[in-house]
Amino acid sequence: MKPSPRSTPLPWSGADLRSRERDWKRNAVILAAARAFATRGYHNTSLDDLAAALNVTKPTIYSYVDSKEELLFECFKQGVDQILAGFSEAETRGGNARERLMTVARHYAIAVTGDFGWCMVRLEEENLEKTMSAKIKTLKSDVDQGLRKLIRQGVADGSIRSCDAKMTAFTLAGALNWIAHWHRANDALSPEEIATRVLEIFELGLAPR
Repeated sequence: MKPSPRSTPLPWSGADLRSRERDWKRNAVILAAARAFATRGYHNTSLDDLAAALNVTKPTIYSYVDSKEELLFECFKQGVDQILAGFSEAETRGGNARERLMTVARHYAIAVTGDFGWCMVRLEEENLEKTMSAKIKTLKSDVDQGLRKLIRQGVADGSIRSCDAKMTAFTLAGALNWIAHWHRANDALSPEEIATRVLEIFELGLAPR
């Protein structure tokens, strides 16, 4: 017997739907901000500019973030979350430590090539208040320590030649961060292709002799 419309369970409640819609709109604000900051610069972009671009009022922007500085941080966090997702994928896929490191590095390269790349690498150039700076340093440290751990594991399992884990992590992150300085949205290569070519250099350098 086919259930009646009233007895058919909905995929989410009204409250869930409202929450999803709010998250979608908040993410739209963050994405618009990231693109504006990359194009015009953080200090040259006002919340009025963002409101006009999104065809909403300035109070609407404030319903999602408390300040422009918080909005900049959220842009940074969106990019870092893509890298952290790489650590999760690496653990799920398995393989030796060098293979897992390359999985993370690919996520990293694609993240800095994307919409949040400018905010990820230029954020510390801005004069941010201490609490916000501390949050940023914590997230950056999470990524750095994760890279170092994989490098040490690679040396231990023989998939990475003996090296200084700290310096190797700094070099890898520095090279990946620099992509955001020279990459342009109209580049002939896709983010995935750029990631592949950059990481080939590190693959050859990290492989044991």
